[in-house]
Amino acid sequence: MDDKRILLILPAWNESEGLPSILKEIQEKLPGVDTLVVDDGSEDATSLVAAAAGATAVARLPYNLGVGGAMRLGYRYAYEHDYDVAIQCDSDGQHDPGYVPSLVKALDSADMVIGARFAGEGSYHVRGPRSWAMKLLSTVLSRIAKTKLTDTTSGFKACNRQMIAFFANWYPVEYLGDTIETLVGAVRCGFVVRQIPVAMRERTTGTPSASPLKATVYLVRAGFVLLLAMIRRMPQVPDLEQQSARLAGAAAK
Repeated sequence: MDDKRILLILPAWNESEGLPSILKEIQEKLPGVDTLVVDDGSEDATSLVAAAAGATAVARLPYNLGVGGAMRLGYRYAYEHDYDVAIQCDSDGQHDPGYVPSLVKALDSADMVIGARFAGEGSYHVRGPRSWAMKLLSTVLSRIAKTKLTDTTSGFKACNRQMIAFFANWYPVEYLGDTIETLVGAVRCGFVVRQIPVAMRERTTGTPSASPLKATVYLVRAGFVLLLAMIRRMPQVPDLEQQSARLAGAAAK
């Protein structure tokens, strides 16, 4: 990891309570790794707390766009600041930054690496319609990606420079677009996707929303998003040298 510039992107919505401990843990476990907190239109002091807690950079969206909107900004920042690796990490403490070196190492043979909750490590479980949806998505997307994927909705993933450039220009912000559609788009455009097992922790703040009705709605929506992702026209994979030249030209004007 020492020879790579790494950025952890933390989308945050009303996470002022938990961010100080999370950022402190990142600084202790990953010295030299930069952090970008994207305040997704929070109603609390998320931005101020993140800056005071030592985040390398803080960006604030004027209103709540969801994880997709926050990550689109994050990948754009990573691309414009020439990072080698960008890693999405939750702001509620569920993702252990101690797995970051393993994610980065796995990028030696992939463009995107998913930290998978259901790959034999940890005791995280999902039941009911939500579990059925996740299993269905994993089965379908494993066949598309031609590799075993057990957690296609994970929000803990790492991307290399080419993937960063792709997401800086194309990143869906619709419901589940940041997980299902981005994964389908990456695979359809020829990027290599792999996974490594990770253990999920209990969130430090907030309350997860779960009910049979919401789980059923999730199942229906997930299927619809997958269908759209398969039929939508995908953008061309960007050429890094051409993009860098255009960016340098725009900055000089």
